[in-house]
Amino acid sequence: MSKTKVRGKPTTATPIVSSAHLVSPRSAQMSEFEFGLIVSGNAFHRWVVHCMSAAGLKDLTALDVLVLHHVTHRARDKRLADIAFIMNVEDTHLINYSLKKLQSLGVVESTKAGKEVTYAPTAAGKAHVERYREIRESCLINALKADDALNQDIGELARLLRVLSGIYDQAARSAASL
Repeated sequence: MSKTKVRGKPTTATPIVSSAHLVSPRSAQMSEFEFGLIVSGNAFHRWVVHCMSAAGLKDLTALDVLVLHHVTHRARDKRLADIAFIMNVEDTHLINYSLKKLQSLGVVESTKAGKEVTYAPTAAGKAHVERYREIRESCLINALKADDALNQDIGELARLLRVLSGIYDQAARSAASL
């Protein structure tokens, strides 16, 4: 249970969790974090789908949108394995399916050099990503009303999420060996 302050007095709050049977007396906070991760992850996925739809690409999944963004990232062609690795997606078939879907929409193109296939955004893909960026600025960043202190908190949260990602990956490997 976490301690909070109500009207300046410390209280013990019941953790908000999705699975009370998993709450550990050693870290109720982890269960609270996992519930927050579930709801924020789903909200984030809903956001990227709606933002890209507003940018003109409808009927994409969140993974499709994120693959398009990664293919556009740093204006370098990407290999399927690299996209999956960076996005931490174990099943490359999911990434491959998204790439094929994005190619059929004319926003991603592939190039083959020998046995290696790389992917890059088309001009139309870049235009959709740029429109997405404009909508993101307008709807998300402006609503955030971010100041330096909040941006520092968000940066620290991002760092913590990367650390926890590594812990979850290691725990998954441990669980897979049981």
